[in-house]
Amino acid sequence: MDQVDSTIQNLIETNPIILFIKGSRTFPQCGFSVTVVKIFELMQIPYTTYNVLENEDVRQGIKSYSNWPTIPQVYINKEFIGGADIIIDLYQTGKLQERVEKVLAS
Repeated sequence: MDQVDSTIQNLIETNPIILFIKGSRTFPQCGFSVTVVKIFELMQIPYTTYNVLENEDVRQGIKSYSNWPTIPQVYINKEFIGGADIIIDLYQTGKLQERVEKVLAS
């Protein structure tokens, strides 16, 4: 495992809910990142963001780490959940809330 994978794995393991996004929580810099941040803000739950624009190695590395070609990427309880479209769908069906509640309860 190289340094980038180690960094990514550490971020995922130490943050129960982490969003790898373009920009920051307060200033997301692409429409998909804005959407995902808004959903998590609506849910009023603790989460962490990582700005991939600040580290090109992580920006590219997260794509191979998850085998998912786009950003944002959401991890809950060390599990890759998906990108914006999947998060929107899970939110609309109530399944995202179920996953989050399990994390917050543990």
